[in-house]
Amino acid sequence: MSKSHYITGLRAVEQVLATDVTDVRCIYAEYQTANPRVEAIIKSAQGQGIEIQPANRARLAQMSGEARHQGVVAEVQRSTVLDEAGLRTMVEKRLTAAGSKPLLLLVLDGVQDPHNLGACMRTADAAGVDAIIAPRHAAAGLSPAVSKVASGAAEQLPFATVGNLNRVLGWLADYGVRAIGTSDKADCSLYEADLSGPVALVMGREHTGLSKSISERCDTLVSLPMAGVVSSLNVSVATGVCLYEIARQRALRPA
Repeated sequence: MSKSHYITGLRAVEQVLATDVTDVRCIYAEYQTANPRVEAIIKSAQGQGIEIQPANRARLAQMSGEARHQGVVAEVQRSTVLDEAGLRTMVEKRLTAAGSKPLLLLVLDGVQDPHNLGACMRTADAAGVDAIIAPRHAAAGLSPAVSKVASGAAEQLPFATVGNLNRVLGWLADYGVRAIGTSDKADCSLYEADLSGPVALVMGREHTGLSKSISERCDTLVSLPMAGVVSSLNVSVATGVCLYEIARQRALRPA
């Protein structure tokens, strides 16, 4: 499944043009720009045979929504958005691929802030996550603001939106993928948990954490040690801590 959407901001557009995984349909750039980075983007796009369309600031703002466009917007044909059937196919292929690293999924249980979603995507891409899974409703979806914060990861990393997270975690369990959830009430520390093998890391919504039904579906709940006066971390920060602990353990105990 592919869908046309807009990538906005200098860094995000630069990153898109530096990869070969996204079909860039068109670059919209501000008239008579004096910004050398915008000029470099235009030159790079022209060298790749991508159409350039001049646009005024009002048009760029309209395409960008809440995100700051910084004088340039890319229209792309996204091929990384998955429905549940596409996610299942991807998981089956990864689990049966000879010599592949253990599957790692990031499940976001209702993250609502686009900036948090973008930050989670950026860290997930860096940490080697195979796909992000999020509910279709009552959660942030892909947008120019998300793509800007993700700095290219939104165009690289498969993103699955599903109607029922419980159902997805159920069939993932049938495939032998363990769900590791996070909760400040968990007795097991992140650093004590076994995070080897195929894993789906499940992170909760801002302020409220995991929903009860998703929490009960997890095989293991872990907490992050908190040494200071704050009681919790921002979801994107906590996601980074957890993903890199998984990466650390896998480096010590390769499959």
